[in-house]
Formats: sequence, structure tokens, C-alpha cells
Amino acid sequence: MFIFSFFIAAFSYSQETDLARVEYTYIPQVNSKNSINRFRTFVNLPLKLGWEGCYLIPGFEYRNLDMDINDAVPFEKNGMGRFETLRGSISAVFKMKNNWIIAIRTGGELASNFEESTIGNNDINFTGAVYFIKDRTGTKFKTPSRLIVGVNYSTNAGRPFPLPIFNYYRKFQPDWSYSLGTPKSNLKYFIHKKHVIQLYATLDGFFSNIQKNRTITYPDGSTAVAENISMTMVLGGLGYEYYISKHILFYLYGGWSFYNEIRLRDTDLNNLYVLNDENTFYLRSGIKIKI
Repeated sequence: MFIFSFFIAAFSYSQETDLARVEYTYIPQVNSKNSINRFRTFVNLPLKLGWEGCYLIPGFEYRNLDMDINDAVPFEKNGMGRFETLRGSISAVFKMKNNWIIAIRTGGELASNFEESTIGNNDINFTGAVYFIKDRTGTKFKTPSRLIVGVNYSTNAGRPFPLPIFNYYRKFQPDWSYSLGTPKSNLKYFIHKKHVIQLYATLDGFFSNIQKNRTITYPDGSTAVAENISMTMVLGGLGYEYYISKHILFYLYGGWSFYNEIRLRDTDLNNLYVLNDENTFYLRSGIKIKI
């Protein structure tokens, strides 16, 4: 499971070049009556500091995940249909010599099914990251490219050490570009600067506390207590983007998962019960504002 935790940790960088986004995701579950619907929105507000190329970027994100559990399960389903995440962060970006940029981010989140009137310690998680970016994407470069390396730490990962981040982007023809690494790899083709078609591979998922712990009763009569829930998806597919203006675009991604597991876990993050592990269809659409 280390490789999936690695992808999850890196997932946070994907929004750094987006100023705002509104998004809807639909994930049906194969061979199951269950399904997942998610609404997500976030905004980043770059504030220019007194030095050239240096910014302070406060950010806020909200996610609402509706999980329809219609299959028979060995635990109480009431209160397990809705999980929310409220996340706040602040990033500092510093331009260095030779096209290098250093970005430092820290933040916290509330992630829970919020079935109680109070917020507990298990609902709160903290994150931190450091990125080193070699940015050669300006018009003066014949073959624009960007290299990102760094580390990310999150208290919900269950590991006492930060995890590495790597991503490399390159535009190798006027209408072609690719990106390799985490959180997303893709191959893009631009059509008249308005339309973009891409093949992609990426990861999606969530992690949330369960405020009223669920007791799981196994067929042999033994029991276990689940304190959180998570989903990990590795998927690939075809994407389409339409630029409404230079910085605003509509997007639609459809794909199929290579790995899909929704599981309940105990306080030590040991797997207790798998809700679904069948590969499935995936649909995501929205509007975003880019730098």
C-alpha cells in the first residue's frame, strides 16, 4: 500500500496552478448497488509580496461526498452516507536564480461524517509540504518544461515520515505536451488553442473520520471497531478541455479504474472491511480558473 499512500500525498499539488475550481464526480460501483457522488470547490488567492516573483497564497477547499450504501453490510449504515472535508492552507512561493522556485505549504483540515454536534481530535488533520520547482515555461523557452520535486507530510497518512513528490512537464511540439509523475501523468493534444484532448492516468480518493465508531460483526461472530473510512483509486482514461477564455476552461474526464478499494479501518489504519474493490467507471466534470 506504500505506492498508493505516495500518490495520495502528492495529490495536493495538482491544484497549485489553479486559482479556483467547481467540480462534480460520479463513481458507480460495479457488481454493487452502491455509488459515490462528490461535489468539490476550492479557491487560491495569490498575494504578491515585496520581492519579485514572491507570493503568499491562502487557500480554501470544500468537499461533499455522498456515499449511497445499498448493499448489505455488517455494520450500522445510518450516518455513513455523507462525508465532508473543509481544508485551509497557506503557501509561500519564492523565486530563486536560474528559474528555480521554492514553495512551502502548510494547512489543516476537518474530515468527518459530522454526525455529532462537536468536533473531536480525530476529525482534524494537518499537512505540510516543500516543493522545489525548475520552471522553464515562459515564451522565451523553445521547449517549455517544468520539474517539480519535493516532500509532503500528512497526519492522516499513518506514517511518521514525509513522502516524496515528483512531476515533470514538457511541451515537445507546438500542439503536444506530456506530464509524467504524480499526481497525474498525461499526453495532451491542443486543437486551435481552444480544445484539448488528453490521455491520462491519475489517482483519486478520500479519507475521513467516522465520529460514531462502527462495530463490524464478522460471519464467525468476532467483531472489530472501525474509526475511519478511505477510498483509493488508480485510473486512466480520456479527457477533454474547452478554453472559454485564456484562463477559464470547462473539462470532462471519463475513465476506468485499475485499482479501486473502499475500506473501513481501525485507529492504526488496519483494514477491517472492504466495501468494494471492483474496478469501475469514473466521470468527472467542472470549470476551473487557471493562472
